[in-house]
Amino acid sequence: MLYDEGGAGAPILLLHGLMGSARTWRSQLDWLREFGHVYTFDAAGHGRPAPDELTTEAFVADLEAATARITEPMVVIGHSMGALHGWVYTAAHPERVRALVVEDIAPDFRGRTAAHWAAMIEAWPQPFADEAAMVEFFGPVAGRYFLDSFERGPEGYRLHGEVATFRDISEEWGTRDFWAEWKSITVPALLIEGEDTITPPGQMREMAAVHPDARHVLVPGAGHLIHDEKPEVYRAEVEAFLRRIRI
Repeated sequence: MLYDEGGAGAPILLLHGLMGSARTWRSQLDWLREFGHVYTFDAAGHGRPAPDELTTEAFVADLEAATARITEPMVVIGHSMGALHGWVYTAAHPERVRALVVEDIAPDFRGRTAAHWAAMIEAWPQPFADEAAMVEFFGPVAGRYFLDSFERGPEGYRLHGEVATFRDISEEWGTRDFWAEWKSITVPALLIEGEDTITPPGQMREMAAVHPDARHVLVPGAGHLIHDEKPEVYRAEVEAFLRRIRI
């Protein structure tokens, strides 16, 4: 579940979003290795069993166990669900994290439901026969994201987890908020938000405002998958952040 991607120096941990996988970071690995020793991670429920209770705390406990062998404080770079898990992990284990990159997720989704979204996923025409079928259905950006996430078998590509699991992970976010965990964090943070996204408006800017050392960046023309949609902007911002914190 934890993959050593090489490099030398301070550890950098990459955490993927909901329905993603460690492989979704592969386009960022080469340049990130210039800044440290890079690790990727497959979250529970994504190609391996989910926790008995689908709470954020259970996923963070799984992350804690998986990264125990990394002895130095880490730079944690997360997208969406992975970013949320990254800052909740930091709040619980502040001595284990030296800096955070949060991509397109906010603390408070209360009142939202994933029921319609889950029904849409259930209707996907799986298996997808080949890469061309994936790209045609999802488009070039999301198609690549899912190609790097889905399981490939003799009949083609299938989702690498249960829709009910993904739904219930998201449903929890509609019942609570994570402001207390965020406000407890003091390590340097970079917050990257897409212009056209699922994140509630204004929250990521407020996250930066209440943090002692955070920068908020709004990326024009980007949706939820900023590191894939606007890779040059994403790389420039993250590289500048990593240089500033001198890892």
